Amino acid sequence: MVFNAARLKKCFCQSFGAFTLPITFTDTTCYPGIFKTRREGKVDMASSLCTLVSDGESHTQPSLIVSQDQICPVSNVQFTPEIEKKYVHHVYDAIAPHFSSTRFAKWPKVATFLKSLPSGSLVLDAGCGNGKYLGLSPDCFFIGCDISAPLINICADRDHEVVVADAVNLPYRTGFGDAAISIAVLHHLSTESRRKKAIQELVRVVKKGGLVLITVWAVEQEDRSLVTKWTPLSQKYVEEWIGPSSPRIRSPSSFTLESIPETEENGSGEHLKDLKEISNENLQNTMHSTCQTEDDSMTFKIKKNIESHQEYFVPWHLPYHRAEVSGASACALANGLAKKDDKKGAVVYNRYYHVFSEGELERLVSGMDNAVIVDQFFDKSNWCIILEKTL
Repeated sequence: MVFNAARLKKCFCQSFGAFTLPITFTDTTCYPGIFKTRREGKVDMASSLCTLVSDGESHTQPSLIVSQDQICPVSNVQFTPEIEKKYVHHVYDAIAPHFSSTRFAKWPKVATFLKSLPSGSLVLDAGCGNGKYLGLSPDCFFIGCDISAPLINICADRDHEVVVADAVNLPYRTGFGDAAISIAVLHHLSTESRRKKAIQELVRVVKKGGLVLITVWAVEQEDRSLVTKWTPLSQKYVEEWIGPSSPRIRSPSSFTLESIPETEENGSGEHLKDLKEISNENLQNTMHSTCQTEDDSMTFKIKKNIESHQEYFVPWHLPYHRAEVSGASACALANGLAKKDDKKGAVVYNRYYHVFSEGELERLVSGMDNAVIVDQFFDKSNWCIILEKTL
């Protein structure tokens, strides 16, 4: 993790045992007490860079050594599914510089939220990307975190306080921040339990009365032509990659949802139309071959999945001249995690997205007893909520 601690005046220096993740400091001054504690820990500052290897796994050079008997058990929700490793983490590591160059405009609603916070507030940005919101309000302190080390390096080069961390296991101690934001992050988490855990973590790390702003991509995209460029995940992907904890409904129906290959814009809509027509035809056959009582319920569920698809691969075109900067693209092509598009002169990566339906964010929060929704709105094809911590 990269952390420039020198500018944070609110924290006090304690032992290195306060850290739970591999650490790299950009400054020799330390201000732990920010992070969740372990009883014992030893830091080796030799290296903390995350590297992509040919087996598609993300490996971290050992930078933190903790006694085995002192490691707290980690729930299954904190184990990253393969689909996220391969189609979120590795993708953003590979496209980080190009992605960053396209991310500079601030959403007005996010800017308004940040500027409304009291002077001196400490804001935690979970999934900060290239750090475009860090430091937006000069009267507040900001700490950002992201799962992508290359994006965090970009933030560090801009002199932001940042760490490499997972959204479902934030490294901050409970009640540390005055506010937290999660902008366009939760839709990259592939199970409902992980999305819920990420929200719980955002609430946990702020003080009582602290505010949390969350935005996610919506099913209800204002520009429907964009959706025709996305690839719906097939039943195969839903079953093999996302697993049984996914909120998506899977049934032993007589058809599967096949992935739509990426095509030119003028033909994508026809493929989507054909898929829907074929699926509806098979749906009719299923209706006549099953018990009426079970069929009515199953038909509704299957039809809902077809009409309101929520699991997608969204392409990112990395121009050839940008791809050559790093060996990550060559590795991804060799492993089948990316493909060449000579027409567009780009390496095409697929990013996993679970797009949210209306009310889905609110349902994830409904079971929480320590937060209430103080605002909810739809903005720029995103569902957004603002929570207040009550306990």
